[in-house]
Amino acid sequence: MGTMTIKGKTMRSVDVDWKEFYYTNCPLVSASNVDQEIGWVKEEFKKIGITYRYLRSTRENDWYPHYVHNLDNLMRFGGCFPAIHVQADIRRTRLIGTTHVYEGGCMLVRSRDQIYRMKDLKGKKIGLSKSGNVIKNDWWRVQEEQGIELMLMLNDMTRDDVEIVEFPYPDDWYDKPEMLTPMENPSELWLKRDHKHDLAFRPLETALLKGLVDAIYTQTGPFQHIQEQTGQIKAIENLARYPDWTLQGANVPATLTVTDVACKEHPELVVTLLKGLIKVGRWANEHKHAAAAILDKQTYYLDVEDTYRNIKDLDMVPVLSPYNLQALQTNKDFMLSHGYIENDFDVFEWAAPEFLEKAAAELLDEEWKKRTRAKLPKATELNEAMTLRLG
Repeated sequence: MGTMTIKGKTMRSVDVDWKEFYYTNCPLVSASNVDQEIGWVKEEFKKIGITYRYLRSTRENDWYPHYVHNLDNLMRFGGCFPAIHVQADIRRTRLIGTTHVYEGGCMLVRSRDQIYRMKDLKGKKIGLSKSGNVIKNDWWRVQEEQGIELMLMLNDMTRDDVEIVEFPYPDDWYDKPEMLTPMENPSELWLKRDHKHDLAFRPLETALLKGLVDAIYTQTGPFQHIQEQTGQIKAIENLARYPDWTLQGANVPATLTVTDVACKEHPELVVTLLKGLIKVGRWANEHKHAAAAILDKQTYYLDVEDTYRNIKDLDMVPVLSPYNLQALQTNKDFMLSHGYIENDFDVFEWAAPEFLEKAAAELLDEEWKKRTRAKLPKATELNEAMTLRLG
């Protein structure tokens, strides 16, 4: 069962069967997060006799493949920091698509405190989480530290002007038996918990409200709006409001990655995956309210309308634009400079646009055949009968 060893730990997963292909999603904005409700990618795989399954649909898979990609026949669509860590230090993957949501990041303080600007935080405490898990990437901390440093820099401050208070936690639940009950769809996870009000997803908020720190980082849009609606918290800085797009880190662009093994040995599966996601992305672009209703069930925006406002100008079709790739390069450079990854690589070389191009071309060809055939006269029973007599 073990497919690789990381930091002395043997990882486990199902044996690879190329008649199956698995997927895993972070709870964020992507075509795959819409598809987990409508199932069009599964339909594309059925056409070629492949079973498309959620990573956690079997007890043999724990949660680790989502973070370290220790399964060859798996695609991951999620936050960029774990994907960058995998490519840098764990195994070779290929980047086959991205979706950018411009979340930036906010600095939150208690709403009744006399703190209105970043400069008011001089000499005060800012929280920073720290995972005790050495296997997976500490993506919460990466975005917190990146956002904090950017907001300090933009206000002519440095870390020396504030006190960074760390909050360690074990972060060790990924292979615990009680966490491995199979589920057919990631949406099932959110049916069992009120994730928009679950403080497990906002761990530093409690420390802020208890007065252990004076400020914490949060993502712009998701989390921020929910946290502000408690009436106990306010934002004093927001990176998403700056014109400089390189400030929009926050674990995005979302990255769509597959293993290099899948690309080399079964490129047809990668193309099939992308055909389905392109179709879903186009549908989501045309029906943003419907897509928002689906995404609201698994993301952290305040409600459906808040979700819609945050995706209405977003292209839901996976792309590999220079803009998105440069944003990933910026995030990768931050991770390298702060010790979150050990090895460097070029994001532009990581990208594999040939799969998107082939998928789009096949969809265009299929649509052309469908439309042109629809214009041809249909044979009637009489015509067929006459043909038989004459023949």
